[in-house]
Amino acid sequence: MHIFLTGITGLTGSAFARAAKRRGHTITAVVHRTPIPDDIAADQILEGDLRNQNWVLQEVLDKFPQVLVNAAAVSSPAACVADPETSQALNVDLPAQLAQLAHHLSARFLHLSSDTVFDGERGNYAPTDEPGPTTLYGWQKLEAEKAVMKNAPDFATVLRLPLLNGNSPAGDRSVHEKLFARWSRGETVRLHEDELRQPCLADNAAEVLVELCEREDFHGIRHWAGAEPVSRWELGQRIIKHFNLPENLVERVSRRDSAEGQNRPADLTLNCTSLKAKLRTQPQSLDEQFAPLIIPHAARKWYHSL
Repeated sequence: MHIFLTGITGLTGSAFARAAKRRGHTITAVVHRTPIPDDIAADQILEGDLRNQNWVLQEVLDKFPQVLVNAAAVSSPAACVADPETSQALNVDLPAQLAQLAHHLSARFLHLSSDTVFDGERGNYAPTDEPGPTTLYGWQKLEAEKAVMKNAPDFATVLRLPLLNGNSPAGDRSVHEKLFARWSRGETVRLHEDELRQPCLADNAAEVLVELCEREDFHGIRHWAGAEPVSRWELGQRIIKHFNLPENLVERVSRRDSAEGQNRPADLTLNCTSLKAKLRTQPQSLDEQFAPLIIPHAARKWYHSL
């Protein structure tokens, strides 16, 4: 199967490419301004600007893939606010165009979305629950979902994902990588004891994406996450224990007692029952997710100095 992939240098995109290659699929991947890792899992690499719709149109029609997978995004809420024009182009306009092209080619289209389309007021969200984003990033992801389902209702699957664990090519995308970056700068990280998340390993999500590429009977909006809902505080504690780090690297706080916490969703846990029952891949425990994690290269000197 020939797959056209955006976002291959990101956490989930790189994991998906490896998983798809293991299954014998051919990958044409787009790289945009990011240094290309030596071990990138692609048969062909295209260097171009995903904001350039004419370029995207030409390349997709030229390659005529059987599946399009969009893992490209401006995924930092702060970055979306700092440059809303770029984030709109990549988070909304790009998936909308790819959905149109998928419809034109009668190709499967897999688009990655986020648990942040919900407001976090109650958690355990099902795919049919009403979204209510609280950030610009969340609103852009929701707008993209609507465009994708409008443009390619018979070919598209939107997969909402949670907070992600894993080893990214740049070493700066996943939960533990971001924590290590802050610790290596000498920061004590404040983590909320009453902010629930349901982390997933990017490699596990990638296996789900490969299954969805190979199945033509899945359309619409789906949820995937790990097996264990945890607070931000507990997640930090589990990461500290896994890497045998000092406990004082994190500080336990409540959302009610911190200015930044009051604006954050309280519970973004996802109900994955409907998808879990139909796939070979299954949600993982935190211990299973932590097993492959490595210390980011940029933080190794700090780590070995402890």
